[in-house]
Amino acid sequence: MIQRSRARTRVATAAAVCALAVALAGCGGTTKKDSDNGGPAKTDAKADPGAPLKKGLKLAFLPKQINNPYEKIIDEAGITAAGEFGGKGKEVGPSDASASSQVSYINTLVQQRQDAILIAANDPNAVCGPLKQAMKKDIKVVAYDSDTAPACRQLFINQASSEEIGRSQVQHLAKQLDYKGQIAILSATQNATNQNTWIRFMKDELSKPAYKNMKLVKTVYGDDDDQKSFQETQGLLKAYPKLKGIIAPTTVGIAAAARYISGSSYEGKVVLNGLGTPNQMRKYVKDGTVEQFALWDPKKLGYLGSYAAAALASGQITGAEGEKFKAGKLGEYTVGKNGEVILGPPTVFEKSNIDKYHF
Repeated sequence: MIQRSRARTRVATAAAVCALAVALAGCGGTTKKDSDNGGPAKTDAKADPGAPLKKGLKLAFLPKQINNPYEKIIDEAGITAAGEFGGKGKEVGPSDASASSQVSYINTLVQQRQDAILIAANDPNAVCGPLKQAMKKDIKVVAYDSDTAPACRQLFINQASSEEIGRSQVQHLAKQLDYKGQIAILSATQNATNQNTWIRFMKDELSKPAYKNMKLVKTVYGDDDDQKSFQETQGLLKAYPKLKGIIAPTTVGIAAAARYISGSSYEGKVVLNGLGTPNQMRKYVKDGTVEQFALWDPKKLGYLGSYAAAALASGQITGAEGEKFKAGKLGEYTVGKNGEVILGPPTVFEKSNIDKYHF
């Protein structure tokens, strides 16, 4: 009995110690420090705007998933840009977009001593531990498309203002629906930083009096998987027979949703809007399934990310607000608050202009 009592005491003590450790730093998983949103990673280095870009820089692009067509365009453009300044880029990544799927790739890239890691994060916090280890070894970290927690990188290359993206998608859909009816959102993964930020602004936009006759009935997640996004679209339309519109702020999701709606009984009855690439959406615009959608140029996003990473690795910038750097043919950019660099406003694609774009 005494031995059992002592054993129980040891277990209770261990549990208490672990509970205290969780409160301070975490016994495992994401720590409070990792999810710190106070700002980008700090550095004691000083920027040298006149420093030349170093030759032979090694840049690694780590997308949400390796088979995502949209991110393939970004990464290939970034790799091409690296060649312009004498660097070498490559793309590595997981085949699925789960929260922790990128961690092992970051660890490998750290071992390979890359000069910079560019990452589109599947989860803002799950990648923080290894990214902080990378920065401790003077490997620069640039998030693009989907941000990490700010403390886990030096720069975030954003497509456009997150607020502008989120609000504009609601505004475009509302005009098509005459500001009436039930709507739903078909998102990517539940933890995707960019998706969740846009959705937050969508919901805030919908709270305005102008949208009093519109109702967001459901947000579903296709995990940036074509078949799951297709099935989620099917499920939405069956569950909500009065549904009038769907916003899909994901290139995989909007293409899958358009494929389901096209030729179905819902064609012409349900309005689909969101973010897509012209090459994926061209046939759906021309056959009338989709009237319009929006996106920035992903080639420019990858190009900008590559030059930003090179500027960091060469000491031209540190990621501090107000610093400036040149991004090749795109011209000069300024680092904003929290290390954010904004590419520019998205383009709205429709029948009148879609054939001018090929990506």
